[in-house]
Amino acid sequence: MPLTSGLPLPPQALPATVVDAHTHLDACGATDPAGVREALDRAAAVGVAAVVTVADDMASARWVVQASGWDDRVFAAVALHPTRTATMTDADRAELEQLARHPRVVAVGETGLDYYWTQRDPRCSPPEAQQEAYRWHIDLAKRLGKPLMIHDRDAHGDVLAVLEQEGPPQTVIFHCFSGDAAMARICVDAGYVLSFSGTVTFRNARTLREAAVLVPDGQLLVETDAPFLTPHPHRGKPNEPVNLPYTVRDLAALRGQDVAELAASSCANAERVFGFGHPATKNQFGATDTAGRS
Repeated sequence: MPLTSGLPLPPQALPATVVDAHTHLDACGATDPAGVREALDRAAAVGVAAVVTVADDMASARWVVQASGWDDRVFAAVALHPTRTATMTDADRAELEQLARHPRVVAVGETGLDYYWTQRDPRCSPPEAQQEAYRWHIDLAKRLGKPLMIHDRDAHGDVLAVLEQEGPPQTVIFHCFSGDAAMARICVDAGYVLSFSGTVTFRNARTLREAAVLVPDGQLLVETDAPFLTPHPHRGKPNEPVNLPYTVRDLAALRGQDVAELAASSCANAERVFGFGHPATKNQFGATDTAGRS
């Protein structure tokens, strides 16, 4: 049974279109062209005009590139997730670089550090392997001129330190930002982009919600990280890009912004950060108008 089975009722459509800056369509159960189209149609009906579907292992890296050719509303990001880097080979690096050069791959990610699972699962890559792979992905992003999409879980200090040591690429995205206000200020001052997922809607995520208020409009993205991190009020249920409006509305209320204003600014940021034109119009990759797709 696909992970999207049992989705909650769709939210009210947003008054302006948004981009889901980080999702995993394959893990949502949308593994073929028909499934991808159906997931994107559900999302488009509530204002989610495009998605970036993200790889976490080699098989997924191949798949996201393939899927980006199935629907004009799908873009891709490729990397090895930090928890899977212990067995990373030279052949993997060569293939990842080749995949990352594809014109519909708009970011190198998700890479970074994850010390949460290191402490809980002996099969998880140790910090040393994660840091080595993270450095390699930073270099790849710089060489290709593509954004770096960072996964950071219980590793804030080392994530920032390695990034400073290596020198960041022009664009850095903290996917599913999980830091506090102090870390948000460091990232904002460095010019990094902070992407917020459904976790920012959790009422017990006090420090994260405080951080979200501090991020300037021009440095903020929104995402689902589906099928994970379903936003309030459906926390714990299956997630999919269609649920992004819950996060957008909650985030707008938290920041004291109009929903349409936040949606429009985050969409403009996605267009700029990922280098594609408005998802509902012709873009630099030659995608056709998708506004009226059935």
